[in-house]
Amino acid sequence: MLRIRKISNPLLEVNKQSMQHIREITSLQFPDIKTEKIDEIAAQLIDPLKYKYKANIFVAEDGKSNLKGFALFLHMPDIQFCYLDYIAVTPGKTSGGVGGALYERVREEALALNAVGVFFECLPDDPLLCPNPGFLAQNKKRLAFYERYGARPIINTRYETTVNPDDDSPPYLVFDGLGLRETLENALTKRVIRAVLERKYGDYCPTDYINLVVDSVKDQPVQLRAYRYKKPSSGLATRLVTPERHQIFWVVNDRHSIHHIREIGYVESPVRIESIRAELEKTGLFKSGIVKEFGEKPILKVHDAGYVNYFKKVCENLPPGKSVYPYVFPIRNAARPPKDLSVRAGYYCIDTFTPLNKNAYLAARWGVNSSLTAAEEILKGTQLAYVLTRPPGHHAERFVFGGFCYFNNNAIAANHLSGFGKVAILDIDYHHGNGQQQIFYNRKDVFTVSIHGHPSFAYPYFSGFKEEIGEDDGKGFNLNFPLGETLDGAGYRLTLEKALTAIARFRPDYLVVALGLDTAKDDPTGTWTLTAKDFEANGRMIGALKMSTLVIQEGGYKNRSLGANAKAFFTGLYASHYPAH
Repeated sequence: MLRIRKISNPLLEVNKQSMQHIREITSLQFPDIKTEKIDEIAAQLIDPLKYKYKANIFVAEDGKSNLKGFALFLHMPDIQFCYLDYIAVTPGKTSGGVGGALYERVREEALALNAVGVFFECLPDDPLLCPNPGFLAQNKKRLAFYERYGARPIINTRYETTVNPDDDSPPYLVFDGLGLRETLENALTKRVIRAVLERKYGDYCPTDYINLVVDSVKDQPVQLRAYRYKKPSSGLATRLVTPERHQIFWVVNDRHSIHHIREIGYVESPVRIESIRAELEKTGLFKSGIVKEFGEKPILKVHDAGYVNYFKKVCENLPPGKSVYPYVFPIRNAARPPKDLSVRAGYYCIDTFTPLNKNAYLAARWGVNSSLTAAEEILKGTQLAYVLTRPPGHHAERFVFGGFCYFNNNAIAANHLSGFGKVAILDIDYHHGNGQQQIFYNRKDVFTVSIHGHPSFAYPYFSGFKEEIGEDDGKGFNLNFPLGETLDGAGYRLTLEKALTAIARFRPDYLVVALGLDTAKDDPTGTWTLTAKDFEANGRMIGALKMSTLVIQEGGYKNRSLGANAKAFFTGLYASHYPAH
């Protein structure tokens, strides 16, 4: 099994060993590169302002996290193009498709960034430029590989001019239009060439040389070299990704229905999931995944062991059909919980309407598995993923359950992702995301943002105030937007724009969206009036961030409109994240 994940912060513990292996591979595969240039790879990831581009590394790992190859990928958003700096596999071993997998991942990233295409350099396959027969054969093989994707050298320029007359093997500048274009505008090509030569090779290429190459671009439009090796059999062969790879990965907690509270008025019912599923299946935007088992360890990294053990034990001992509701709360002596399990429910709960029953633990546990399955898919490079699950999770704190929530799915997924980069949680449920606020309140690697009804009238009442901004290391990394009792879609979007601006400023590697559909008109638990058109607009705004995004279902209890609103949200999210070129 091969997993490709993105590295944007080389200082994370999980990335330090990978960065050392990258140094070793680079030294062996590119022996002419100076040591200081290899050392600079990590610096490029850390300081985009200095280098005038955003750098990321994609690493290919096997099932044991052994590094099999990497690609150094640059994005220059001011010109809206991407540049592949290096792509290399571990030497001395057959690649097993590692190079191809890395290159396809690079192409996917370029599309997600709405780039005009991917540029990179390739050594020449012309014997007049490369007199060494051994190198010439390697260069031909490499260029033939890229031609399979439609990528070819730009012609009729002086890019192949050597800086020093004694040099040989000057590189071609190759362009991959991602199967969407095979020519380039003259002005754009000039800007790209100048940016590459100045930002990448400014310490080597003098200004006169750069001007010479830029001024040599005369064609309009600029042309690519004719296919020299094997022309793709059809346009589809050069497309960025197959439709399946482009779909939203989704998993459904297929064990949610075992948790069914049949009391009259209990709105957190199985029909919620089926209402959403039925509409989303019509869109063709989704591809299904299989839920995997992850054990309790990820849960115990977020929730207190005493609470987890209690929750599991009490559910195991309850007879089928029996529910326990908290009714005694330990405000005087929280240090000594009562022995009776039914009485002790209040020790771990924040309200009187979230029951424990025989299957609550099993359903909640499988919701966690569903969320971690989708999080792992995000780490493999999937851009959009969705977890359709119940019971919800965002009211569950480290020590307590409540608000129909037992395990905090989005917090557990975010904590897992935080081992690989910075994470932002955007909670757009009608009710405050008190769970993730409490769990991450002292941390700065997970930025928690919640848009919700003001606690003066909306559950959970005791949290979600504007002045709650985090503590210690987490100060400034919790942001609440408590809003009024009456709100329409236009007013909501004004606040959503502020929230997204704050998230963009944080620059997370991963975005987790706690999706509540209870902001909808006539939802029995909310007071706002958002319609399907509003949900689509919200999805478009979030998708415009172009971030690796994991959406996890939270609330939403108006069953007649649930499916239509979910469909509208994901239609907007998808259309904005993958805009038509």
